[in-house]
Amino acid sequence: MQEKTYKFATKAIHAGVEPDPTTGAIMTPIYQTSTYKQEKVGQHKGYAYSRTLNPTRHALENALAELENAKYGACFGSGVAAIDAVLKMLNPGDEVITTDDLYGGSYRIFTTIFAKFGIKFHFIKMGELSELENTINENTKLIWIETPTNPMMNIIDIEAVAKITKKSNILLAVDNTFATPYLQNPIDLGADLVMHSVTKYLGGHSDVVMGAIVTDNKKIADEIYRIQNSSGAITGPMDSFLVLRGLKTLHLRMQRHCENGEILAYFLKDHPKVDKVYWPGFEDHPNHEIAKKQMRGFGGMISFSLKGNDRKEAHSIMEKFEIFTLAESLGGVESLTCHPATMTHAALPEKDRQEAGIVDSLIRLSVGVEDSEDLINDLKQALA
Repeated sequence: MQEKTYKFATKAIHAGVEPDPTTGAIMTPIYQTSTYKQEKVGQHKGYAYSRTLNPTRHALENALAELENAKYGACFGSGVAAIDAVLKMLNPGDEVITTDDLYGGSYRIFTTIFAKFGIKFHFIKMGELSELENTINENTKLIWIETPTNPMMNIIDIEAVAKITKKSNILLAVDNTFATPYLQNPIDLGADLVMHSVTKYLGGHSDVVMGAIVTDNKKIADEIYRIQNSSGAITGPMDSFLVLRGLKTLHLRMQRHCENGEILAYFLKDHPKVDKVYWPGFEDHPNHEIAKKQMRGFGGMISFSLKGNDRKEAHSIMEKFEIFTLAESLGGVESLTCHPATMTHAALPEKDRQEAGIVDSLIRLSVGVEDSEDLINDLKQALA
């Protein structure tokens, strides 16, 4: 398919996929092979060893790049493995600026793995750009942002951050897991790299663990491919096939995630037991206007806290759900709930969690594609 020619729904179904030249199969085959015959020494058909390149994974990498309006994609064994690859582009003494409420797994790899190798991390509030500008110094080499953030749904102005990074020759990486390319395209807004936990919405069916990096910059892509091949944290052909299948319904699923998310967000906002609801579609949500500008919808992720801020009450509510499943992860067709303070963000020190707003009663919902009336009734009975 020609780059940036077709609308998203068409690209979701066709991007990266061509009928198999051998059989005409519409779906890319699962090339369950580790190696490939070479006609002569050093002469092959583009594939020599599946750690370096596999046809099924290659098709998926091309599809993800096309959906993000970029040229290059690389898939990894998990979202954290994708983050790992980006950080391996840095050197001891380099500094990274990131948000103070990012995903706990990102915080963990930053502080417990790469900090030991002489990379310094700054965790700041990025809703206003003044703190970012004040933190940048001559050692800053990477800005890592999530928007919406996990789990506080804070919105960061990607285009404004990109203008700052380009002036200082700093890389900008955006974790686009919550929004997906259906709602937001950071490359178009000036980002250098886009990261996805493909496990979530892109796979969409809670049956794959995978990560991806997308870029429009060949120099960056070559370095990511070098790291991917050298470190070997690749994804396999079966998982690649499953995500290629999942992408074909991404637009349909995201439409329903957004519709259900909006209905549940307004229900929770009016509930007498609920203190605060975090969902970027509210007009009074911080940086709501920026969300409207850079997103095409507000997604299916919601966090809310309880009046009284009682952790035991939050646990009790989550254990009473009948449709919402208490589990790690998000972005599948089924609705999930989790307690960030003790699950996804347990790696953050308690003081940092509290300052970021991740209070003891905070509950995160990944709103699925079930009937919205059934989901409302589930919330009602659990909160009763």
